[in-house]
Amino acid sequence: MKRQRRQSPQPRTSPAALERLHPNAAGIDCGSAAHFVAVPPDRDPTPVRSFPTFTADLQRLVDWLTACRVTHVAMEATGVYWIPIFEILDARGFQVILVNARHVKNLPGRKSDVSDCEWLRDLHILGLLRGSFRPADGIVALRGYLRHRTTLIESAGALVQRMQKALVQMNVQLPLVVSDITGVTGLRILRDIVAGQRDPLQLAQHRDYRCHASEAEIVAALTGHYRPEHLFALQQNLELFEMYQRQLTACDLAVEAHLAQLAATTALPPVPLPAARRRPNPRDNEPRFDVRTPMHQLTGVDLSQIDGIGPYTALRLLSEIGTDMTRWPTEKHFTSWLTLAPQNKISGGRLLSSRTQPSANRAAALFRLGAMTLGRTQTALGAFYRRVAFRIGKAKAITATARKLAVLVYRTLKDHLVYVDPGAAAYEAKDRTRVLRRLQHRAEHLGFGLVNLSTGEVVEGAVS
Repeated sequence: MKRQRRQSPQPRTSPAALERLHPNAAGIDCGSAAHFVAVPPDRDPTPVRSFPTFTADLQRLVDWLTACRVTHVAMEATGVYWIPIFEILDARGFQVILVNARHVKNLPGRKSDVSDCEWLRDLHILGLLRGSFRPADGIVALRGYLRHRTTLIESAGALVQRMQKALVQMNVQLPLVVSDITGVTGLRILRDIVAGQRDPLQLAQHRDYRCHASEAEIVAALTGHYRPEHLFALQQNLELFEMYQRQLTACDLAVEAHLAQLAATTALPPVPLPAARRRPNPRDNEPRFDVRTPMHQLTGVDLSQIDGIGPYTALRLLSEIGTDMTRWPTEKHFTSWLTLAPQNKISGGRLLSSRTQPSANRAAALFRLGAMTLGRTQTALGAFYRRVAFRIGKAKAITATARKLAVLVYRTLKDHLVYVDPGAAAYEAKDRTRVLRRLQHRAEHLGFGLVNLSTGEVVEGAVS
């Protein structure tokens, strides 16, 4: 048998070597106290300058770039120090790109603020830099509100843990008889304790009718050793917790108003909002206003129809990835940006590694969170998760399912895909057909056949 020659890969189309794609480019190395800026050497006798980070100095920086006929600017993503100068440059009409510092490594032994900005300038002039994703201004503002809301929730959660610690130190075993000490029953009891009530019989009167623990169990749990220092800690943490709840309410009002403002700038979608997949029952940390209606008007689709993605998760995803999916040419580019696609390392025709790249991408974390909730559902995505988890483990199954969710979201936003779950049974039947086809081909290759044990019939040609 004649051995076939392996075809050489097609060369990637690229511009000519060292072609100056952006001759009017500048580089900025951002810092907390000063920004170092480099313009092309022929534009100014001092092509590298330092500017303080005060607003007046940033305006002076932009005026200097304008005088040097700069149109494109590249800067590294350094903390949050790049945000003010980025927004000022963008408002003045410059083509600004934000690059990942991991992708822009300077030459060894030449690390300084001056060389960094010159390196960014030279690379951007040659078109060797790729900008990071940043959504539109309206989505950026929504992202700021929701990220702040997440911070408030995390801070409130830390206060709940401190209240539980103070209760345990007083041997008040309220967490054992109440599922959530910040629920209806728990908050009533905590407020009464802070107000000076110590009688467990009186405290147990706050028991809600939905509480599973009996009144006698609550009385036994609330009989403790109330020490002044622990009561003081409990009081202050409770006051802080209630303050955070008020701030969450104010943040929800701001998010609702901003969503309505964004939705008012878009045309009404041609397709009406479909019915919710399940009865609206927001969890404790989710907004209490209607999220689906303004999101549907903003995008024209309902992402919450996809299994594993609820209305609040869809809102957080929208704030991270925006509504314009043309920023990624294909779904493979999108999943690669999310770091949910394998990072293949190939050398000499051998696959050395295919692990996913570590990343702090918030959208990827939301997709993984949605994938974790699908494991016990009787859906096609749930059946896929269980099949992959059985074969290669749960950790990789979460990543694989998260990638499927990301592809569905990409197609829904870009092509207005209407997702309908085929169900776990349909997916398992399709997988069984695929396995039978593979077994049949393997058996034919080895000179054997397949026999149906229940009927005794030979399986040939049944699976095409």
